[in-house]
Amino acid sequence: MPVARRAGEKSLRAGGPRRADREAANLSPYYRRVTSVASGQRKRLPRDERERLIAREAVRFFCEVGFDGQTRELAKRIGITQPLLYRYFPSKSALIERVYQEVYLNRWNPHWEELLDDRKRPLRERIVAFYQDYAKAILAYEWIRVWMFSGLKGMDLNARYLTILRDRIYTRVIREIRHERGLPAPDVVPIGELEFELVWALHASIFYIGIRKWIYGLSIPEDIDAVVAALATAFLEGAPDVIAALVPPRPRGTSRRSRPRAKP
Repeated sequence: MPVARRAGEKSLRAGGPRRADREAANLSPYYRRVTSVASGQRKRLPRDERERLIAREAVRFFCEVGFDGQTRELAKRIGITQPLLYRYFPSKSALIERVYQEVYLNRWNPHWEELLDDRKRPLRERIVAFYQDYAKAILAYEWIRVWMFSGLKGMDLNARYLTILRDRIYTRVIREIRHERGLPAPDVVPIGELEFELVWALHASIFYIGIRKWIYGLSIPEDIDAVVAALATAFLEGAPDVIAALVPPRPRGTSRRSRPRAKP
């Protein structure tokens, strides 16, 4: 049985569904290269290409077995020795850091921030468009599985990513809602935790679609764009009124409207 298929059909130590793993095993074309290398058809790869192969296979490996997985087993799967793996990544921590970069940082799209800042477009259109595009990134096998295993292991990957999300997305969403309602800008009246919780609820409802698929092995709607649009619309039907009730009156002598801040 080919390595890719065999790896995809392993059940997770955490008890994850076999069906989700089998489906995921067919998602990444680079598995064909891994299979070729592991089966003895070795080529002398350029250093940067081998490093990318190791990093990508590390993502898949930790998605399947969690962060308790051993680098010895990872090296065996790829078809290299453990000492060779450590020539590229000197420690398991360094490898996990690369996984974080591959799964989260490299998939961050700066256009998301520009989209939320673009007041030439209606607020509802911006929010819906952002979350539809963002959902395409986060509702992926690698994203969901790394996220869950990292959280269960008590690692700091999730906290670091959530800081980025809060600073670059949640703050923008709240700022634009305030602007739409003629409320003070965040630099005049700081954003309160209850405002952040409202955006957390929207974000979590979308993220949970991925949990249902890649953790529980349940079916999800085919038209994710429609689901995301409905969730974002429901949020915008209620959250602005709640935010308006939470934000204190505009201090005297301050502008009623705010301008988007420069990108961080």
